[in-house]
Amino acid sequence: MVLILQGRIAAEWAGVLERECQELSRSDLLVALDLSGVVFIGRSGLEVLGRLSRTGVEIMGCSPLIADMLEQEGIEVGRTIEETNDGEVPWKRGGGTDA
Repeated sequence: MVLILQGRIAAEWAGVLERECQELSRSDLLVALDLSGVVFIGRSGLEVLGRLSRTGVEIMGCSPLIADMLEQEGIEVGRTIEETNDGEVPWKRGGGTDA
């Protein structure tokens, strides 16, 4: 089961997310969270995502900034090969790579 999240994971929404994921897990479903539409994660959201990750919930689809933030908190994030390769940085003159 993939839950596609959008907006903010903070305050009461973090609790709602945790309850929903626990309910799905009790139904013997594998749960994954697609965070591609998430623009902000508050402290409560980080705590919930950490707990969910430790229980086997996969976290994926994050923007590079959010993925880095989660990894700094010790939360494993599924990254695609494109996200892990150094690539061109479009805002640099000459379109060089970020080295």
